[in-house]
This record gives sequence, C-alpha cells and structure tokens, in this order.
Amino acid sequence: MLGALAGDIIGSRFEFHNYKGKDFDLFHPECCFTDDSVHTVALAESLLSGRDYGESLREYFRLYPKAGYGGRFRAWAAGPAEGPYNSFGNGSAMRVSPVGWYYDDLDAVLAAARASAAVTHDHPEGIKGAQAVAAAILLARQGRGKEEIRRFLGEKFGYRLDRTLDEIRPDYQFDVSCQGTVPPAFAAFFEAEDFEDAVRNAVSLGGDSDTLACIAGSLAEAFYGQVPGAIRREVFRRLDRRLARITREFLERTGRGASN
Repeated sequence: MLGALAGDIIGSRFEFHNYKGKDFDLFHPECCFTDDSVHTVALAESLLSGRDYGESLREYFRLYPKAGYGGRFRAWAAGPAEGPYNSFGNGSAMRVSPVGWYYDDLDAVLAAARASAAVTHDHPEGIKGAQAVAAAILLARQGRGKEEIRRFLGEKFGYRLDRTLDEIRPDYQFDVSCQGTVPPAFAAFFEAEDFEDAVRNAVSLGGDSDTLACIAGSLAEAFYGQVPGAIRREVFRRLDRRLARITREFLERTGRGASN
C-alpha cells in the first residue's frame, strides 16, 4: 500500500506533462497525492473497519473533492447512492493494493479485489485489472519469482506480458483503461532492479504517469519487501493527517509498522 502512495506522489507531476525518461528527481515541490492515494486509503480504511467499500469511497470523495477524479467517478460519488457504472477504467487497479496485503489466501484476495472493484468498476476488464494487481501483490509477498508471477497472470487473466518497456514506450499514450494501464505497469515492475527503479520505469512510459507508478510501486513494495526509508519519509511529508494515520494503522495491522 505504501508503495502505491509513493508511486502516485512521485508520478503526480508527470501525469499531464509526460517525461519519457528515468533521469528525474523523485520528489519535487509539485509532487502531491492524487485521487489514486485517496482511493487507496479509502479501501484500506474499509478493510480495517469492515465498512462498505462504496461508502468509504464516497466519504473520501467528500473529504478530498479536488484530488483529480475522473468524470464518471465524480458523478457517481457526488450523486445519489446508485450502483456501479460498468467502468473498465484503471481506478479499480490503482486502489486495490491494500487487498493484496490484508489477505493471505489467493481465493480471499480475488474475492475481495472483485468486491472492491465492483462498487464502481463492474465491467469484466475493471474487475480483472483489480484482481490481477492484488493477486500479484500476494504472490510477491509469498516470495514467488517474477517469471512465476508473469506466468500466473498470463494464464489466469490472459494479459500479454511479453512486451518490454523499450517496445511499449515509443508509441504509448495516455490511456485510462485497465487493459491499457495494467500490463504496462507490470512491465515496469518486471524490468525493475529495485523499488525505485520500478517507479522510474513506470513514469518513463508516459501516459497516466501517476497511476502507472502507483500500480508498479504497489507491486515493487511487495516483491522487494519494503519502501526505502528516504522515500517513506517523503511520502508521509506529503500526506495530510488523516491519510497518514490510516496508512500507519494499516501498516501496523498488516505487520509492517517497523520495517516500513
């Protein structure tokens, strides 16, 4: 979860000003949390409290109305309590990382990821994106290698995950769909040497930079075991009191308060 927040914050200043390189300062005065972080913490709070995912997402929208939400989510969150809107956007995948940390069983992770997505993103691609990210986090936590994770994702979800960053980057454009975001984010993770490298890889693709980095960061945290201390400190500097409090509570509940 902390890796997702780090990726979002680092990638935030590149979302509408893409930079297709890796030689950038990780943190800059323009870096801030966006809707990716707000949604992630909302789901974490739901898991901690047992509260309905939809209720938490709507509450956090009211608390952070200017975090940069998509138009369809904004209409759903601000309007009357209605059902999902058949979205296949990448929002279901960007916010799901707490699920991959909260449960230790694959079936439970897949069920919870589906439930967390379906309150808004009930299109099959929206559900698939959330399940793939959450499942990969669990497998990484369990010590599975990258090639094993890649094979599982291909067999289970049918994603094409054989393209390299150098193959994706030249023609990659802004894409807010799950199917256009999740595989490139996985590529950024698969080619990474460490946590920081995964985030830099994701930003270097261009496109929806904060969401790509959010997803890649969530995977890298699970695989490499922690978010580096210097990055952790910068993340908490940029979270407000509520977001920081829930994040710390979630890290402690999932046994990562000391190492992260």
